[in-house]
Amino acid sequence: MGMKHLVIAEKPSVARDIARVLQCSKKAETFIEGPDYLVTWALGHLVTLAEPEAYGKQYQTWSMDALPMIPEDWKLVVIKQTGKQYHAVKELLHRKDVSDIIIATDAGREGELVARWILDKAENKKPLKRLWISSVTDKAIRDGFANLKPGKDYYNLYQAAVARAESDWLVGINATRALTCKYNAQLSCGRVQTPTLAMIAAREQEIRAFRSKPFYGMKAISNGITFTWTDKKSNSNRTFEKERIETIRKGCSTSELRITEVRKKEKHSSSPALYDLTALQREANQRYGYSAKQTLNIMQRLYENHKVLTYPRTDSRYLTSDMVRTLKERLEACAVGPYKKLALKLSRQTIKANKSFADNSKVSDHHAIIPTEQFVQLEHMSNEERKIYDMVVRRFLAVLSPICVYEDTNITATLGTETFLARGTVMKTAGWREVYEDGYAELIDEEEDSLSASTFSVSASSPFSSSKSGDSPDALSELQKGCTLPVTKLSVTEGKTKPPAYFTEGTLIAAMENPVKYLSSQDKTIVKTLGETGGLGTVATRADIIEKLFNSFLMEKKGNEIHLTSKGKQLLELVPQDLRSPELTADWELRLQAIARGNESGQTFMAEIRTYTQRLIQEIKAGDGTFRHDNITRTKCPQCGKFMLEVNGKHGKVLVCQDRECGYRETISRHTNARCPICHKKMELIGKGDGQRFICTCGHKEKLSAFEARRKKEGKGADKRDVNRYLKRQAQEAQEPINNAFADALSKLKL
Repeated sequence: MGMKHLVIAEKPSVARDIARVLQCSKKAETFIEGPDYLVTWALGHLVTLAEPEAYGKQYQTWSMDALPMIPEDWKLVVIKQTGKQYHAVKELLHRKDVSDIIIATDAGREGELVARWILDKAENKKPLKRLWISSVTDKAIRDGFANLKPGKDYYNLYQAAVARAESDWLVGINATRALTCKYNAQLSCGRVQTPTLAMIAAREQEIRAFRSKPFYGMKAISNGITFTWTDKKSNSNRTFEKERIETIRKGCSTSELRITEVRKKEKHSSSPALYDLTALQREANQRYGYSAKQTLNIMQRLYENHKVLTYPRTDSRYLTSDMVRTLKERLEACAVGPYKKLALKLSRQTIKANKSFADNSKVSDHHAIIPTEQFVQLEHMSNEERKIYDMVVRRFLAVLSPICVYEDTNITATLGTETFLARGTVMKTAGWREVYEDGYAELIDEEEDSLSASTFSVSASSPFSSSKSGDSPDALSELQKGCTLPVTKLSVTEGKTKPPAYFTEGTLIAAMENPVKYLSSQDKTIVKTLGETGGLGTVATRADIIEKLFNSFLMEKKGNEIHLTSKGKQLLELVPQDLRSPELTADWELRLQAIARGNESGQTFMAEIRTYTQRLIQEIKAGDGTFRHDNITRTKCPQCGKFMLEVNGKHGKVLVCQDRECGYRETISRHTNARCPICHKKMELIGKGDGQRFICTCGHKEKLSAFEARRKKEGKGADKRDVNRYLKRQAQEAQEPINNAFADALSKLKL
């Protein structure tokens, strides 16, 4: 009997692709077998660090005296939900006919950890090889297996991943327990959540401190063309002095504009870059209001179930040059529906590797998100999937399309001694803009300085809203230097400076990726590190961190804006200073990269983290802050009699006992999809048992029983099954711990 290689992939979908390429066709429940290979999979992590309780009885109750918890030897445990898969993989590892192991998890730090922890826990002694690829096309898999790397090349990467996990455990769990015990309120913090919260606080402070100022400008209209006054010295088209603009206006007594210069220039614009996950999450939030987590989940389905897009958790907006020859096939695959004409046209042309989209130096673990060679069936996608798919495909087509060429006409004129400018644009070749039928709207960068954002636009509309935009190009192109035009109207314009915008999920995710603006010290190395390390959190974890901050009621949504809750503001005051700044994370990331490169030892780093944790706990113990529940109600807890707190969950209002040790909670009202018969807004469901009723902001009230009767009469009644399912889900959500990352740790505590 021949020996076989055991391949461990991160997910079943990737395992299936690898198995197909390696000609493994015998499918079992937990692996796929072929003549030379066995392919199995993890389901994300199968093994993780043990909870504090595993290190001794004294950690089962939360008490300040037991802190800090610093394990001497770390314990790994099998994750309960996926225990079956772990035991299946372990059995395969110890099979007599398995000669060696090929790690085929994601090519990155966390991927390395997924596989190595399983191997450690299962006490594997067999030799290791590593498959390192950044796309799961058949060709990439074949090439990857032809060039397997020795497992020891990635040992340092594994060390860095372990250091990341252990240090997050030490700081996160200790600081959370210490704050929670000291202030008897559920206060969770961590090295990524807390600086993220601090950025939101800094933005809110800026908004509070902002004072709006009026500014003035002037417009002259002549022959249907709008000329805008421009300050000769500063080139600005606004002034903050009202008297000055009035004086200038009086000074423009002549009623003729004299053209002093006509500049025509052919300009080229190339398409925006391909998407990485952050850019996609940001744009989907701005366009469709999707949360970061929602966008990631939709992408995951398009990648795993439909197989029409590549790996979502990427932080690169480029492709590798060897992928260029796969582009023709990808274009043919997505040539369906609205993309058919363009995709086929592009697939018939030769595509050359171009630095604007193919650059090996800008791809670390995974390349940009693009379509795969899988044939697309749009009718199998949900509405949300269609929208995200549409964004990715159009961007892909745009990047491969020719550049856009337009002619820019700038006209300078004088009126008396003052300068006025006009501008118009004529499209020559639409190029990539053809892909965006409704005109491509540049993403408004909400981070831009609010002053520059509201300068007057000279042309009447955006340069590309149509082929003739702004002032009629014909009128502009006929103008020549030296000619004069009668002024039909001269008017003063005014506006107000705008405060910075509140964060939305889209802009917060962008700020987490690039937090340099929010640093207290502008230390060059730290700024550079944050640039290189991609900021706070990783592209794979940011959406979860944002969810966590909502779920632990540290921030809330008002419309699309994110605001800190009183709990979030107080937490920031109680947390030690350096846990609030992105510098700590930047410094850790630098050290972790050094460990991954083999320039530093994981032991040294962890020794420092141990000392740091001790200092942190001392600091929290010595803190003299207080925590005030300002969301306290007059409702007493049925279990312990203390007054309960009212919190805004993501799904509705919840009452929680203020005593963490009691932990009682109940839902008071839930957002529902039931529409009000009067104003058609979504209603809230409040009350318990038979007394449940819907209420609407417009004042309409209706008992659940009356609502059901009405629905039945209208013929789309929620039947008993729906209602029971709904109530069951409600009961289940009431059981879920209200906390955060440590929710499952809490659920295991016998409080």
